[in-house]
Amino acid sequence: MNPHKKKTLMDAFRKATILPSRQLEGMGLFRMDLRAAVSEGLIERVTPGIYRRADADVTENHSLVEASERVPSGVICLLSALRFHELTTQAPPKIWIAVPRRSWIPKGPMLRVLQFAPGSMRTGIEEHEIEGRVVRVTSIARTVADCFKFRSKVGLDVAIEALREARRMRRCSVDEIMAQARVCRVANVIRPYLEALS
Repeated sequence: MNPHKKKTLMDAFRKATILPSRQLEGMGLFRMDLRAAVSEGLIERVTPGIYRRADADVTENHSLVEASERVPSGVICLLSALRFHELTTQAPPKIWIAVPRRSWIPKGPMLRVLQFAPGSMRTGIEEHEIEGRVVRVTSIARTVADCFKFRSKVGLDVAIEALREARRMRRCSVDEIMAQARVCRVANVIRPYLEALS
């Protein structure tokens, strides 16, 4: 790999531990350059089109960054969002990610993909910087509402625990939860549990 391209590559990975090939190509680093960098041990190929700096100091949320790069239109949700917001001690074996309904569904052993209505992909979504990349994650109130909406997938006990922890830790208000519950059409389901916790 020529020195100029090597410098460009290392500068690109200075702020982020992981980058997609489409971004690297925009910097003039093409497939043969990336293969050479992998051979030299500068970067690692994580999945097709995703590369990580070989000496990357990854965080506990590194898998969320990988999932977000693999699915740029996706939003980290449900069990993975609960873990990110520290509302559960469980570590889900797969990354739960939502994509807009009727969009491409990525394949992968580490992903659990759900399709959300387009309107619900625009509310209760936060952007967090992790390892130099922007990762979209459902807010705490939205995550709680989603757990009740998808209680048949995550379990009612998980939804109740999420609600209890969010209220106990005062991480969001009742009004915020109810606003998201209305978006998810589960206001009547959540209300009795909220009243029991008051």
